[in-house]
Amino acid sequence: MQDMQGSKLPRAFLAALIFISMCGPLGMNIVLPSLSSYQDVFQTDYASAQLTLTFYLAAIAIAQLIYGPISDRIGRKPIIFFGLSVLIIGSFVCMLATSIEMMIAGRMIQAFGGCAGMVMGRAMVRDRYDADAAASVIAYLTMAIVIAPTLAPALGGVLEDQFGWQASFIFVSGFAVITLMVVFVGAQETLPPEKRHKARFASLFLSYGHLLRNPKFMAYALQVSFCTSAYFAFLGGSSFVLVDLMGGTASQLGMLFVVVSIFYILGNFATAKFTQKLGVSVMIRIGASISVLGALMLYTWEMTIGLGPFSFFGLMSIVALGNGFCISSGIATAIGADPDRVGAASGLAGSMQIGFGALSTFIAGSLLAAYETTPMPLILVVIGCCVLGLLSFLVGEWRVRRMAY
Repeated sequence: MQDMQGSKLPRAFLAALIFISMCGPLGMNIVLPSLSSYQDVFQTDYASAQLTLTFYLAAIAIAQLIYGPISDRIGRKPIIFFGLSVLIIGSFVCMLATSIEMMIAGRMIQAFGGCAGMVMGRAMVRDRYDADAAASVIAYLTMAIVIAPTLAPALGGVLEDQFGWQASFIFVSGFAVITLMVVFVGAQETLPPEKRHKARFASLFLSYGHLLRNPKFMAYALQVSFCTSAYFAFLGGSSFVLVDLMGGTASQLGMLFVVVSIFYILGNFATAKFTQKLGVSVMIRIGASISVLGALMLYTWEMTIGLGPFSFFGLMSIVALGNGFCISSGIATAIGADPDRVGAASGLAGSMQIGFGALSTFIAGSLLAAYETTPMPLILVVIGCCVLGLLSFLVGEWRVRRMAY
């Protein structure tokens, strides 16, 4: 892979991008098999245990709004070092939690730290690549990065079964320490001082107003946000569906997540191979349509045959395949919609993506708690998110074309 100047990206730099981008998803997904266990450990219900995921996502959404514009002023690397340090602190708070409230607080601290690498990784790629090339590079990175959230539920299930729920947080802390060393050795600053914003910090946040009025940014950011929300709703509700409704185990949940993630990787592989040839619009249209098809198949299967563990996760894999086509393309284009505000665009797009995801997990968890004998509430949330993702893109693309004439 080469940057806009034609120079090959150093392997150490690519490794640093992968590691920093892994931290947030790893911290989020490794606890998924433990959500049902939190009910017993902290004497609470599933809806409250599921808030450890919802508030994790909410904290990521808020933190990205802060990190993006500040990095446009001070550079990318200081934000990364700060975030990794906060991630370690939050992991220890979770490990020592004695109540669900303390666990939620620790998860929010974790998220605030872990998301720094997510924002900076995208911004550092966009610093060096144009739009179509960035989509391809982000897709390649995603295939590597997704290893962490793919294996995290399986690893979390094994760690819980063998050592208890605290072991997952010890693992996350260790991974963050390793990432600090990788960044120190291999990551170069991609935003030189002469390209940084000289405005006061307060005025940097005005960039969000410009981006929210940018129809190209909004078209792609909303598409990514809704498509991602379908997956996050699934993440938040799948533990209840498999363990409580279908009688599965934490380890089985982790293993079935691997299947879903493999399909997401395949979608990203297709994006990396074909985006520069077909363009981001075609890839998004294909991917969003596949996701809608998979979601509707979930509904049809449940209504006619009845979902089991393999059909539930198998059909959700189709949704994940479609997301692999359209999310990397959408996020790269949204971030590049305003070349003067790459950091802010990365933060705002990521915040919308995760914020919508947090809302979808809350809605799915609340509905599953209210209608606790069927997976249908989760299926309907997934369908709604997929349909809105496709519609957001089609309407937004129409607006952009209309303004061009």
